[in-house]
Amino acid sequence: MAAPDDPIIERLHRVRAEIDAAAIAAGRAPSEVKLLLATKTQSAQRIITALSAGASLIGENRVQEVVAKAADLASFPHEMHFIGHLQANKINQLIEHINCLETLDSTDLAGKLDARLDARGLRLDVLIQVNVSGEPAKSGVSPEHALELFAAVAAFPRLVVRGFMTVGLNSTDKAAVRAGYRALAALRAAAITERVPGAEDATELSMGMSGDFAEAIAEGATIVRLGSAVFGQRPATG
Repeated sequence: MAAPDDPIIERLHRVRAEIDAAAIAAGRAPSEVKLLLATKTQSAQRIITALSAGASLIGENRVQEVVAKAADLASFPHEMHFIGHLQANKINQLIEHINCLETLDSTDLAGKLDARLDARGLRLDVLIQVNVSGEPAKSGVSPEHALELFAAVAAFPRLVVRGFMTVGLNSTDKAAVRAGYRALAALRAAAITERVPGAEDATELSMGMSGDFAEAIAEGATIVRLGSAVFGQRPATG
């Protein structure tokens, strides 16, 4: 059992308070914004410390880490999202361990997911990943093709589109970062306005990380993905 003054617990409570404050400043209820703990490279024990202190939503970037930690985390209630790039050859390893794939960005991957899920009698929540910044290094469908992809994915019986996800612009220009988040929110609104099939269930906007979550919340984020703000900086790798 972690001590009450464990740094992870202290940071978790501080970050939750900062999220709540950002929501109130934006005229929103704090309950509208979920905290997803990005747990890449974190040990199961450090994650359990956070879960025991009230965290409930975690996200992993690597399939091997999801699988390796699954047994240790099984006794602690939580929801697991996958927030990394998913290779088709790792679908079978992953799908029984996650509640949501936040990084769906092609019909090809959607089709392969649907087939594997169907074989196991499972359904899976997904978010459409959109590259709002246009940065070549980032994954995600372009904004102009996002609703087309949304409609295509929603047609697969084993996939439930719950909303959109993006990784914000890598910039110190807060206004530019915020504009990208505004664009993602506009896509969600357009899906509803244009009555894209499945849009009524697509309420989630996963956007904002440790350095810019306040801007994301101001633009409508329902999930913010924070890692270092709670777990501390990861050690540099050689």
